[in-house]
Amino acid sequence: MITALDSSVIDANSEAMGIGLPTLMTNAASAIVSVLRSKFPDCVFAFVCGNGNNGGDGIVAAGMMDKCTVGVYLLGSRESIRSEFVREAVGRLECPVKDFSDFDGCNYDILVDCALGTGVRGAARPPYDHFIEVANRFSGQVVSIDVPSGFGTGLSVKPDITITFHDLKAGMSTENSGEIIVKDIGIPKEACENTGPGDMLRYPIPPRDSHKGSNGRLLVIGGGPYYGAPAMSALASMRVGTDIVRLAVPESCSAKVAAFSPVFMVSELEGESLHCGHVAEIMKLTEKFDAVLIGPGLGTSHETNEAVKEIVSSCGVPVVVDADGLTALGKEFVSPGKTVLTPHLGEFKRLGGCMEDIEHSLIKIAKKTKSVILLKGMTDLISDGNRIKRNLAGSPGMTSAGTGDVLAGIVAGLLSKGMDPFDAAALGTFISGKAGEFSFGEKSYGMTATDVIENIPKVLKKYLRR
Repeated sequence: MITALDSSVIDANSEAMGIGLPTLMTNAASAIVSVLRSKFPDCVFAFVCGNGNNGGDGIVAAGMMDKCTVGVYLLGSRESIRSEFVREAVGRLECPVKDFSDFDGCNYDILVDCALGTGVRGAARPPYDHFIEVANRFSGQVVSIDVPSGFGTGLSVKPDITITFHDLKAGMSTENSGEIIVKDIGIPKEACENTGPGDMLRYPIPPRDSHKGSNGRLLVIGGGPYYGAPAMSALASMRVGTDIVRLAVPESCSAKVAAFSPVFMVSELEGESLHCGHVAEIMKLTEKFDAVLIGPGLGTSHETNEAVKEIVSSCGVPVVVDADGLTALGKEFVSPGKTVLTPHLGEFKRLGGCMEDIEHSLIKIAKKTKSVILLKGMTDLISDGNRIKRNLAGSPGMTSAGTGDVLAGIVAGLLSKGMDPFDAAALGTFISGKAGEFSFGEKSYGMTATDVIENIPKVLKKYLRR
């Protein structure tokens, strides 16, 4: 079962793989015609079509049927149809094409609802609300395409049959969708199982009336033996659009960390490294933030490990645990809330991972720890214990030191913006990988982790155009 957003992501990823809208729409239309012909021989059909992709499926399907048994009714002008492919398909129709205001239900046996698809937001507006009312009074049978128009809102079509594509849509039932028929329309499995440009649709676009801090507040806990790692994580999170980042670092490196950027806010922790005496102070800080990243540059002393365990087990906001923080958790860790772990292969083994069947092991460890695990590698693997997503974006130069800290910062930034942990981890790998590809194109094997950070905005600019 997939959500409306999942469906849009899959469509966009399919398009990026070369399976474009015309192909998917033609396949969907063929599936519609197959069902209608088998279920309703010798019937006359009225296709009521909106100006989006759902309407396009109906228009292309109508063109595949006997022109004497079909009428098409448009909920808007031909010029309002968004797709040039669909506008051309309307022009090729040999059956009657009329405005919905001319609809007379007495002349048809079957009403095919192609008005609104999964992209609807809020209550249906005119003329769609009027169509829904007409459809629910129709004396014959009603067949909805993909989802009933108005699905998930207060006013929706109540069909006898819904022909849906690829998978059930979240919330579908026989009560609201009638008999549900799922049809394959040729979406490649890689469009579902791999990250791609479509995943950028999950990025939380800031509303126009947002203010400072409303688009993510992140606390980074790190540093001590190393100061570059937490600074790079913080910079990466800001480049991915996090409004506010505060670093809690030992006083031994606080000045060096603060010098990385004038936008950093730094909280000094007394001493040279994180220890249990800092826990109360840090827990108080977490109350002001939307997410926490812990681990970059901490070191692995016994005192630091104990502090990490206590912080992660008590934190009331989503947490990303990276680098030295993972060493502290060990094999017995169980997440108390929303947690993303970002190990490389060595760290994954220390969490109990097995290399013989790595994907099965990944699912097992994610389920055992009740965490999302992002296993970094040539192909990044992400699992929440039930599913796996793969990220193939990236470049050979990303073996450079610090790229893991950058990825952790990106994921934590997305988490602070309210994303689901699994989606934040998957999208984070795609953004990091694409930034790495840009960096490699500019500097080849001479690229560094800071080059990846500087290319994050290029990824957002290119792929957020949707």
